[in-house]
Amino acid sequence: MDLGLKGRVAIVTGGSEGIGRATALRLAQEGAKVVICARRPGPLEQTAEAIRSQGGEVLAIPADVTRPEDVQRVVDTALRQWGRIDILVNNAGTSAAYPFESVSDEGWEADFALKVWSAIRFCRAVLPTMKAQRWGRIINVTNIGGRAPGARSVPTSVSRAAGIALTKALSKEYAPFNILVNTVCIGLVKSGQHERRYLKAREQNPSVTLEQFYAELGKNVPLGRVGETEEAADVITFLASERASYITGVAINIDGGTSPVV
Repeated sequence: MDLGLKGRVAIVTGGSEGIGRATALRLAQEGAKVVICARRPGPLEQTAEAIRSQGGEVLAIPADVTRPEDVQRVVDTALRQWGRIDILVNNAGTSAAYPFESVSDEGWEADFALKVWSAIRFCRAVLPTMKAQRWGRIINVTNIGGRAPGARSVPTSVSRAAGIALTKALSKEYAPFNILVNTVCIGLVKSGQHERRYLKAREQNPSVTLEQFYAELGKNVPLGRVGETEEAADVITFLASERASYITGVAINIDGGTSPVV
């Protein structure tokens, strides 16, 4: 199936690893020109090299998306290089789930800066270009906890709920400009942060392998396993494509059936 992405320009935040990396690679495979940003230059450049090695076009821009000036710099650089922005994937974020009384004001502010304010600022920066083109795709990567929060799930569940609400509001406002805004709600999917947790687990049990670690996590998933980053990337890439031209304002669970809500 031709997704109609050849020549489109996409920005993927948090593009150095995990879902962001897989999405950038998949978009490039479909012919899109990709801008990736993340805080760590090393992993970011490794992803850029992987894209180039498969013949893709990529800009790798080290940036801290909690800084307004960095957000604007990423967008301005993309426009200078390629003259347009068609797709924005707001993927930057980490899981921060703690008991409510343990989270300080600083913890709340840091989480919202990373997950909510960065998405707001990127959307605000790219929307004028998308409106002028009368074509755009925005995909916000959120979490199933934003739809069905559990105990000891803050601040992530609250900031992700804000991301879902932002998605719906923007989808209504910008539909007349053919700008489609959707969110994918992620469950247990392999990622760099899970691998870092695995390294901590090895301190207690040096014999455990990464495969065993993921197998244990997957026991609580109805499908019986943890998701692959490529599985999330495929859904995101579809939502960014011409083939998703009548889909906007939706939240799609990518969670192996874990979420208690549809």
